[in-house]
Amino acid sequence: MRAGVLIRFSPSRPCMIANGGLTGSTKPAARRDFSATAATWATWGFIGLGRMGYPMAQNLRAKIPESDTLIVHDQNRELAQKFKEEVGIAAAGAGAKGKGNAIEVSDSPRELAEKSEVIISVLPGPPHVKSVFGHILHPRLSPVAETVSAETDRLFIDCSTIDPTSSTEIANAVHSSSSGRFVDAPMSGGVVGARASTLTFMLGCPTHNSNGDGKLAARVTPILELMGSKVVHMGTSGMGLAGKLANNYLLAISNIATAEAMNLGIGLGLDPVQLANLINGSSGQCWSSKINNPIKGISPGAPAERDFEGGFSVSLMKKDLGLAMKAAREHGVELELARRAEDVYEDVEEEEKGKDFSVVYRWLEGRSTGGNRSRRGR
Repeated sequence: MRAGVLIRFSPSRPCMIANGGLTGSTKPAARRDFSATAATWATWGFIGLGRMGYPMAQNLRAKIPESDTLIVHDQNRELAQKFKEEVGIAAAGAGAKGKGNAIEVSDSPRELAEKSEVIISVLPGPPHVKSVFGHILHPRLSPVAETVSAETDRLFIDCSTIDPTSSTEIANAVHSSSSGRFVDAPMSGGVVGARASTLTFMLGCPTHNSNGDGKLAARVTPILELMGSKVVHMGTSGMGLAGKLANNYLLAISNIATAEAMNLGIGLGLDPVQLANLINGSSGQCWSSKINNPIKGISPGAPAERDFEGGFSVSLMKKDLGLAMKAAREHGVELELARRAEDVYEDVEEEEKGKDFSVVYRWLEGRSTGGNRSRRGR
């Protein structure tokens, strides 16, 4: 990825890029109607092949027409090449028996965007998203009608979890430069949901396009449904992320509470399986207790079954909690439990870096000094 390109975003002004490029006001090109169905011989772009992005891109390739091409990019080119080899083959060999799924690897986000009608990004955090779109938007992208299709605007779908303010600024930069349409669509469901294509997407996009019609969400929804099972339109730009941060704040707290409740019950002598059955059939049940229980033998397929490997890392949970806290400060919202939860995840990260965030249970267990720990179900 090129260095030295700085992109500045302002919610009320067009995109401005250092060293030339977009400066000042740019009149948007006339908008065309959005199609709710994929065009024949369409080209799709996917940026970011991490724990979530890899299975999402895999499901996308499996469900789009075989005649379509999927272009992928990741900073780790070896990972992108691995994806091409495991999931499909290069476009030149798309007719090979048993394959028929064209996949190309792009050297840069810019090259990918130039060739694609729909670009989906799944990146770790705000700096990564800003860097990628800085490269995509400088120099100014030609309208998709001039490069790919005469029927639709280029569509950017960012599924990264970042702060709503940054996302809205990026959306404004994309729209003011007439580079296409941008929506935020963070997801919930974890790696298990990404693999099973059962993710819930929280969509943030304007109710109406610039030409006054309301087809943008209608175009985006069936695309997201290729990778998930539910799409909830939360409101205008940034509102998908607002919903995601509220949800993940609750998840950060309930994960700790689940770990404490399980640790408490086992410390009092309860069988862990019976305790989990009680909680999951009572008012205390939640995703962390039922789907991602930190005790081995309770939630099939949960990270606890494999020493907390895979899943949603402690670092990512800490990042999302930090984003929620930042958004709360910006809007004057009090989060009473946030600081203590942040301290917990910081301590857990030091001892269990890279593990699924449900490893909080093991951290708590190690700090416990009393009770019979022989029935913990590990």
